[in-house]
Amino acid sequence: MGMDDKLKNAAQETSGKVKKNVGDATDNRDLQAEGATEEAGAKVKQAAEDVKDGARDAADDLRNR
Repeated sequence: MGMDDKLKNAAQETSGKVKKNVGDATDNRDLQAEGATEEAGAKVKQAAEDVKDGARDAADDLRNR
């Protein structure tokens, strides 16, 4: 996974947390939900990228034997 993707995912996760917290503070359920969804989406993307990285590393290890 490229550093660019990691930064985008981190930015999306942070943005989601901010929206969720602002929604909590202002009792805005729509903003809470939007933030939670955005944060969860970023975490799913990060997990998928981690799996890809692990598979790539395992394939590299097998080739280097």
